[in-house]
Amino acid sequence: MLIGVPKEIKNNEYRVGLIPASVRELILHGHQVVVESEAGIGIGMDDDAYRAVGAEIVGDARAVFEKAEMVVKVKEPQPTECRLLREGQLLFTYLHLAPDPNQTELLLNAGVTAIAYETVTDRHGGLPLLVPMSEVAGRMSIQAGAMCLEKSHGGAGLLLGGVPGVAPANVLVIGGGVVGTNAIRMAMGLEARVTVLDRSLERLAELDLQFGGRLNTIYSTKEALEEYVLDADLVIGAVLVPGAATPKLVTREMLGRMRPGSVLVDVAIDQGGCFETSHATTHADPTYIVDNIVHYCVANMPGAVARTSTFALNNATLPFALALADKGFPRALADDPCLLEGLNLHKGRVTYEAVASALGYDYLPAREALAL
Repeated sequence: MLIGVPKEIKNNEYRVGLIPASVRELILHGHQVVVESEAGIGIGMDDDAYRAVGAEIVGDARAVFEKAEMVVKVKEPQPTECRLLREGQLLFTYLHLAPDPNQTELLLNAGVTAIAYETVTDRHGGLPLLVPMSEVAGRMSIQAGAMCLEKSHGGAGLLLGGVPGVAPANVLVIGGGVVGTNAIRMAMGLEARVTVLDRSLERLAELDLQFGGRLNTIYSTKEALEEYVLDADLVIGAVLVPGAATPKLVTREMLGRMRPGSVLVDVAIDQGGCFETSHATTHADPTYIVDNIVHYCVANMPGAVARTSTFALNNATLPFALALADKGFPRALADDPCLLEGLNLHKGRVTYEAVASALGYDYLPAREALAL
C-alpha cells in the first residue's frame, strides 16, 4: 500500500502523522510512504531523516493526497484538505465529527473511508489512540490553568500552590478519566487543593486509592457541581462521551456567581466542550473572558508539545496503521472489532451512531456499510 503523510496545517499544529521510525516499519512490511516536505520539521525531523528510512519526499500536500491510498494525519482535515480526498481513499486520523458538521459534510461528499483515532477501542472498552493525547492534555491543562490565573493573563493573581502562610488555589476537575487523572496528578504536584467530580463510584474509589486523602472525591450531581464550581479558582473540563458531543455542564448562569478571575480550561473542546460558554481557540490566541472568567479552550493542546505528543501518538497508532496497510482496510476491520469501532464514515454514509445522532444523519452500522 502507498501511505501518505501530509504536513499539518491547523493553527500552530506541529505534530506529524508518522515519525521516521514508523515509516521504516511500514517500509519493512513492503509498503511505500510518501511524505510532504517539512512535515516533520516541527518535531525536529527533517526531510533527510525520512529519506534515510526510504520515504519519498514530495513538495506539497496535493501530491501526497493524489498518490496515497491511505492518508495518515494527526488532526482532522481542514476544508482545503477535505477537498483533496477522493472516493475509495482511506483516512486515518483524529476526526471529532460530532461537533463539526462542515467537516462531516465535506468528507461524506468526498466518499472517503474515515477511521477516527478517538473511537478505536481496546478489548476492555478503552480508547487506546485517545489515551496518549489525553495524558498530555490532562497534564498541560494545569500548566495552562496556572498561567491563566496570573494577573497579566486576566486571572485573579493566584499562585496555584500558594506559599507558607497563604492558602493554595482550589482546583476542580470534572471527570475522573485519563485527562482528569493526569490533571489531578499535576495539580497535586503543585500543591493545589484538588477536588474531582465523577458519576462512577468505582472510578472515585480507584482515585481515592491512588491519591489518598489529599484528593477530595465527590459524586457528581447538579448540586455538587454548582457548589464546587462556585468555590473553584481553576476548573478543568475533562468529560468525554466517546464520539459524541460533550454535555454542557457548567452554565452561563454559574459564571456570574464564580469569583472574578477564576479560570476554566476545557479539555473537551474537541468534542464541543463541556462549558456552555466554550468555543474553540488556538495556541496563537488561546484565551478569552466571559463574565470576568478566563476561558482556555485550545482545540489542539498537545500540539504545543509536538515532539512528546507525536512520539506518544505513534507508539499507539503504528500497530493499527500496519494492520490497515498489511491487510487492506476491509479485512483489517473485519478481523478486529476494536478497529472497526473507529470507522466513522464509509462511501458517503455515517457509520458511527453517536456522530449520526449528533448531526442528524441516518446511521448505517459499520459492518453493514462494509458489506455494501
